[in-house]
Amino acid sequence: MTDHTDRTDLPGPSAASGLPGGPGLPDAPALSALEAELRARLRGEVRFDATARALMTMDASNYRRVPAGVVAPRDAEDVAAALEVCRARGVPVVARGGGTSIAGQATGTGVVLDFTRHMNRLVELDPGTRTAVVQPGLVLDSLQRAAAPHGLRFGPDPSTHGRCTLGGMVGNNSCGSHSVAWGTTADNIAGLDVLTARGERLRLGPGWAGAPEGLRELAEGELARLRTGFPDLPRRISGYALDALLPEKGADVARSFCGSEGTLGILTEAVVRLVEAPPARALAVLGYGDESAAAEAAAGLLPHRPLTVEGMAADLVPPGAGLPEGGAWLFVETGGESPAEARARAEEIVRAADVVDALVVTEPAAQLTLWRIREDASGTATRMPDGSEAWPGWEDCAVPPARLGAYLRDFRALLSSHALRGTPYGHFGDGCIHVRIDFDLLTQDGIGRFRRFSEELAGLVVAHGGSLSGEHGDGQARAELLPRMYGAETVRLFERAKALWDPDDLLNPGMLVRPAPLDGNLRFSVLPAGPVDVAFGYPADGGDFRAAVRRCVGVAKCRTTTAAGPAVMCPSFRATGEEEHSTRGRARLLHEMLAGELITDGWRSTEVRDALDLCLACKGCRTDCPVGVDMATYKAEFLHHHYADRRRPAAHHSMGRLPEWLRGIARTRTAPLLNALAAVPPLAAAAKRLGGIAPERRLPRLAPRTFTGWWRRRKPAPALGAGDLVVLWPDTFTEHLSPSVGRAAVRVLEAAGLRVTLPPARLPRRSPLARPGDAAPAPSLLPARHARVCCGLTYVSTGQLDRARTVLRRTLDLLEPVLRAGAPVVVLEPSCAAALRTDLPELLHDDPRAARLAAAVRTFAETLERHAPHWTPPAVDRPVAGQTHCHQHAVLGDDPDRRLRESAGLTGELSGGCCGLAGNFGFEKGHFEVSRACAEERLLPSIREAAPDTVVLADGYSCRTQLEQLGGVKGRHLAEVLAEALDRDTGAPDRDTGAGEGDGGPPADGRFPRLR
Repeated sequence: MTDHTDRTDLPGPSAASGLPGGPGLPDAPALSALEAELRARLRGEVRFDATARALMTMDASNYRRVPAGVVAPRDAEDVAAALEVCRARGVPVVARGGGTSIAGQATGTGVVLDFTRHMNRLVELDPGTRTAVVQPGLVLDSLQRAAAPHGLRFGPDPSTHGRCTLGGMVGNNSCGSHSVAWGTTADNIAGLDVLTARGERLRLGPGWAGAPEGLRELAEGELARLRTGFPDLPRRISGYALDALLPEKGADVARSFCGSEGTLGILTEAVVRLVEAPPARALAVLGYGDESAAAEAAAGLLPHRPLTVEGMAADLVPPGAGLPEGGAWLFVETGGESPAEARARAEEIVRAADVVDALVVTEPAAQLTLWRIREDASGTATRMPDGSEAWPGWEDCAVPPARLGAYLRDFRALLSSHALRGTPYGHFGDGCIHVRIDFDLLTQDGIGRFRRFSEELAGLVVAHGGSLSGEHGDGQARAELLPRMYGAETVRLFERAKALWDPDDLLNPGMLVRPAPLDGNLRFSVLPAGPVDVAFGYPADGGDFRAAVRRCVGVAKCRTTTAAGPAVMCPSFRATGEEEHSTRGRARLLHEMLAGELITDGWRSTEVRDALDLCLACKGCRTDCPVGVDMATYKAEFLHHHYADRRRPAAHHSMGRLPEWLRGIARTRTAPLLNALAAVPPLAAAAKRLGGIAPERRLPRLAPRTFTGWWRRRKPAPALGAGDLVVLWPDTFTEHLSPSVGRAAVRVLEAAGLRVTLPPARLPRRSPLARPGDAAPAPSLLPARHARVCCGLTYVSTGQLDRARTVLRRTLDLLEPVLRAGAPVVVLEPSCAAALRTDLPELLHDDPRAARLAAAVRTFAETLERHAPHWTPPAVDRPVAGQTHCHQHAVLGDDPDRRLRESAGLTGELSGGCCGLAGNFGFEKGHFEVSRACAEERLLPSIREAAPDTVVLADGYSCRTQLEQLGGVKGRHLAEVLAEALDRDTGAPDRDTGAGEGDGGPPADGRFPRLR
């Protein structure tokens, strides 16, 4: 058993990283000298700060290695210069693309070359020759988008296609779901430009093109071994592909280089072959009783020449996914010149397959929805059905497709013998299985079992004629076990080949040859041994903040450059392109904060604070991240600790305490005066400067009369029946800034036959003996006092969690009669509804009333659907544009809204993404440019492209403000649109009274009406 600290005893320069300081991290003077020389020689960025290094300690594997620094080269000249500097100092070099590698090969202790910053271009695309010239940092989806207008595509397409890079695909010899049709990356490479560690520039290709000195002699002296020692598999990714150097295979040096994991040379440019994309596709989803039945059926479908044969079991499928009946499924894609031809081929496969049930889909959007279920499995599989953690390590073994069913049965038996669990899925047509297993990688006993299982599984794979890796490479996870697959002599041949390419062992040492132990460098070992004291309850992680931070496994869905469909995550990364502003980057910094090795200030860390500063708290990651990372909550937690007993930024007071300021204004009836003062530019500028507000922003106008002021003076509603009683929540934004939304909601809810009331506004004085959660307040001799309900959103978003708890407990006290009656609580502002649904029970996890209120919360559309199911909304019959509120997407869901819009004749789809204002975020000084970039991504273009009669919908106050200030467009809440249509159809006058005098007081008697 090895220790689990950062390894420094590897052969070659990694023994001490070529730098003074002995084991562990190099000392500061050596780092400074290395950094200074790199800065002097390179035009690209050179970063040796704690943030840059922390972001690169991990990829998507179980491993962690701390780099000396990070270089983002601008071109091949920069790469050559970096290699020269590092070679002179004996510092290892690791090439890194999207950092989605699952075996640890994208981590290193020396200098990491980050190709995603600058060397990310599509240099040339030639439709005539069906080739493209790409730089290593180009994201695969960018190539696909460029090739699509020509009817072309790059064949391999891993599930990480939105963030993996072409350089990483060459390094891993990536495959993806279409490999049954178009092969691996190596099958689609025409040539590679490579720099060796000693600075030699090579152009690799067939016929020994670009071979380093001695490689041909090595191969020709081992022809028998190359012909017999390599399993003939569609998915043999393990080891070096030296058999590609055989004369009968064209002596293809480029193909042999693929899958070398950055250990032989550094790729600077690649010529890739493109394939014709079928004009039409169909997807057949075949249901089977279990995964073994699906696996045994997969090989029999290959003669029908499908484009994909993917498999997964029920444990990875979310409820209501719309799959046919069964316990496991094959996703089989077919192509054709027309949808009819593609469907005919899919139906032919259905007839040939012995299935429980089947579904054939030709509509592209429906296919995309189904494919997302499969693609998200890499993250979904990181949690068992009971919520316990599961990890990679044996993620992608491959066996001959005809043996897959038998292998899976033996694999299941091996899991059971070690008391482990995992749910296989993956490329069944190629015999390649992905699986996350619930290894205990936190204790010595668990790590010992991880090693024993790994050794036995390697033997099982070999017994079935398979490859230890069928897609993700060996890295640190499997390279130690390569002798079991290839034998000692072939592994020694690998070592000889490595020495020819990289005689100084400079490139990614510890991978593939002379490997680091599979149970060393585990990323979990540096985390605290005991629980971390936190404010939120983290119910999905057993109350353990360490487990919450461990959720991020690095699949990097947050690094996609475009948001598809309703997706939101991660708007700040798409605006800046910086890893530290991605959900993954922030999670990595939090991990390193807990580790305390690179980031040493704990909760006081400026590195973590700065990375979280551009988190919009949109909560998109809570839903869009396959493992449910909730960075908005982590940000609130961090700010709570970071500013404990310290001076807070001005914006935390001006906007974090917004409900208090607005209530004071309402009580003093000074809204008209403040609106007038805000219209004077010098006064507005001074107010923004004092409040930490972006100077580019306009201060919102305050309503001259609050919503509850209108409610108090309104004419009584006519009798509309004895419908359900609903409690309409007067959130801060509706109450003080857009009371028209509240008035419209009352109009619609009452038209639907519901009885509307507001929450109690008189807080009983509790006895000192009272406890949270008591069924009723203990009697007190003190009089009741006025109070307001509040969701605590602004306090949570600024990390004022102690204040948020106080506000929320007061709210629960006010709402006790509502909770006892079981009345639904209608919340019009999506961000407030989301705060009550999630932040409330997670922050007051010790108060049972919190969960009861969370369960009582309804959105406007949910209320009408559940409590007025027979009501028909007025016909608006107009197209809509706008954006689904990010909190609605992430927490509340918008299916009822879609159905309500459809019933009202509101046609079209709202865009995804985030408006960029996001509560206080877009108003804070220094955030304006990012806020505007987020709005320009999807929201503002959707408005500009809309027809003149389009209704602009925006249920969130932030979204409406962003539309008004940046787009010059007035957005409206759905309630306002429906209320206007009701008044048009009925000619009913507004039951408003008074002429706008302000009133922030409670309903007349301050008591909750009798509930029946």
